[in-house]
Amino acid sequence: MRSFTSVENRIDERAHRLLDNAPASGIRARLMEFAVFGLKQAWACIFGAALLAVIFAARLWYPDAAALARNDFLTLAAVVIQILMVATRLETVRELRVIVLFHLVGTVMELFKTDVGSWTYEAEGFLRIGAVPLFSGFMYAAVGSYMVRVYRLFDLRFAAYPRRWITAIVAAGIYANFFTHHYVADARWVLLAAVVVIFGRCVMHFRVFRRRFRMPLVLAFLLVALFIWIAENIATWSGAWLYPNQLNGWHMVSPDKLVSWFLLMIISVVLVAWVYKPEPPEASGEAEGTEAGAAPAVPAATAEG
Repeated sequence: MRSFTSVENRIDERAHRLLDNAPASGIRARLMEFAVFGLKQAWACIFGAALLAVIFAARLWYPDAAALARNDFLTLAAVVIQILMVATRLETVRELRVIVLFHLVGTVMELFKTDVGSWTYEAEGFLRIGAVPLFSGFMYAAVGSYMVRVYRLFDLRFAAYPRRWITAIVAAGIYANFFTHHYVADARWVLLAAVVVIFGRCVMHFRVFRRRFRMPLVLAFLLVALFIWIAENIATWSGAWLYPNQLNGWHMVSPDKLVSWFLLMIISVVLVAWVYKPEPPEASGEAEGTEAGAAPAVPAATAEG
């Protein structure tokens, strides 16, 4: 099992004192696994949830006449959140390197996309590059934070994971298509088919509390993309950025964006896989819903989520 941070280890010890005597089978055991799963997901999302909460609160309460522009406030708040994540040992320095890479990759795309009019930000504040406020990169960093944390908290293992150099080529093609489709034919459907072919056989194994479960990796990509799309609706309603068809009044982000987020997940997974090499399932205890021996302190890591 991959190690927790020091803070998570302390949470883990406390959670085990509460959960070690819980039923190992029956409906109560299933409900406990479900509750721990939700708490772990919330714990993994802590960076993104904190950033989204700040964006939402700024939309409702930040004064229009404030000396500090709202976008600058959001940037400073994002920096504080990131510093606290590392200072309180909720993230490791190794994970921070991946998150910074997400930040850079996202910022480059933001600069291009705003230049071609794919979406816009309010032209305010000093902490920006061109039309892109610096807090935008932290939204990509939030995805990176989730990916590295969920990889560790659920002790992810992968059966039939494709060769990493192949996934890197596909991820590079996806990233390039986000730029090139403005000038040449959009290859997203070809890339989507390539993802299904390459990752279609891959099965993700993850531990919740006492048990390990299995899920097709492509389905996991889709579910995470769905949650990001929901968060995107909250962010655009809050005015963090707007698509062209939202300039005259907000309405729900097009479901077509799910494809973009799905493809972005491939880039995310490939980046994380270069830091945490995908490992195969253990020799035993990997069947869905089967006992997996002594419970690792997984629920503890989420008890405060």
